[in-house]
Amino acid sequence: MSTPFYSIGTVGILVLAACSSPTKDTAGEAPVRLPGTTYTLTDTTIQAVLDADGIAQPLLQATLSTKLTGNVASVLVTEGDAVVAGQPLVRIDARELAARQAQMAASLADAQAIQSNAATQAGRIRALYADDAATRSQLDGVETGLARADAGVHAAQAAAAELGAMNTYSVVRAPFAGIVTHRFVDPGAFATPGAPLVTVQDASQLRVSASVTPDVAREVRRGQQLAATVEGMAMTARVEGVIPAATGNLYTINALVPNARGTNLSGSTASLSLPLGTRKALVVPTSAVSRSGDLTGVTLRTANGDERRWVRLGHTAGSKVEVISGLRSGDVIVVPPAATPAPDGRR
Repeated sequence: MSTPFYSIGTVGILVLAACSSPTKDTAGEAPVRLPGTTYTLTDTTIQAVLDADGIAQPLLQATLSTKLTGNVASVLVTEGDAVVAGQPLVRIDARELAARQAQMAASLADAQAIQSNAATQAGRIRALYADDAATRSQLDGVETGLARADAGVHAAQAAAAELGAMNTYSVVRAPFAGIVTHRFVDPGAFATPGAPLVTVQDASQLRVSASVTPDVAREVRRGQQLAATVEGMAMTARVEGVIPAATGNLYTINALVPNARGTNLSGSTASLSLPLGTRKALVVPTSAVSRSGDLTGVTLRTANGDERRWVRLGHTAGSKVEVISGLRSGDVIVVPPAATPAPDGRR
């Protein structure tokens, strides 16, 4: 059998034919563009702020005690219980006080009987004195006796009122609506005047206190609205007052933040954003920012297509947020369209 013969030119053609396979031509493809509106970054004048750290404490807090000395008869609440104003919390054994009240009631009745008798005697002597049947000394005597009887009644009534007031301390009541945060005693414990029994907090409003230098405090006014954070949660605070701090050349700014749902706990870390004039910065719409874990990014529009650009953000003011790094003036970003709710409420 004869061996096939191929020329060099033929082999070259075959090799080229084998190596050439259909490929996609990408040179003419358009760059990828994501849906949304574009936003061009420019230097913008914004409010310069200082983040002053502080602690959020409840606006109302009371540690309750009694003016009586006696055993704790019952504790009607436990820690974490919600209470209303006037609700009984602790009862003190007041049997000794009740006995004293019974004695005082008897003393008051006796004083009133003496007063009634003195008034009757004074009436008789006055009539006799008018008819010249009694002497002046007799009249003066009954008038004095009546005055002493009146004084005795007043003294007994005052003592009874004092005991009645003391009796109210046998029941310790909530001074306002709130939460029981600490229970110091149990039934059978011995209560003394001033010793703590329970603590009640009303955390529906929190007070954030931060210390600042005089130049910063000078820009803050009572009633002013400030941006604030409590445990990283953005909130709006209202300045309650600016007062000199206890030590050093500092001022304390107290601001109130709402907490009706009790989302934030007493003692939470907080900060107040305090104004420091104006400055230039780059800002983008908050709706343009996407998040992936701790990273924040935007969609940057370039000639080669839209791409993710990670950025570092600063303060948020309304619908804009400051970009500290990752972008520059003139860059164009894409703001994605707002999500449209589905008919059943899902997004």
